[in-house]
Amino acid sequence: MFQFTTLYYRVDDEDTLETFFSTTHLQLAEQLPGLVKSELSRISGQPGGESRFHMSYSLYFATEKSFYMSLLSEPGIELMKALKEWAEAKLIVWYYAESYEEVVKKRGRSMDLGLT
Repeated sequence: MFQFTTLYYRVDDEDTLETFFSTTHLQLAEQLPGLVKSELSRISGQPGGESRFHMSYSLYFATEKSFYMSLLSEPGIELMKALKEWAEAKLIVWYYAESYEEVVKKRGRSMDLGLT
């Protein structure tokens, strides 16, 4: 799969960040043709203390080509315009990458982490 991730820095005005994410970033991303799945992570910390990042939002596509094709769509163009302003203000960083997933199964009994 091909992954496009946006990392949002921590800011003093989290309401503005959350509003932009929910009303612009998320809305446009969900319209991208070829989107296979998305994943939001709210970052709670890092080893040694607080992280400088607030959240991470990843979009997954079947191939690199399908990702680039999605950027040529109307929602793709609008999304890049909106994110560019945030990147220029140094409020986000973004990257894209080949993504591989492995499901790890343990031998013996499974662990119940009580997260359900």
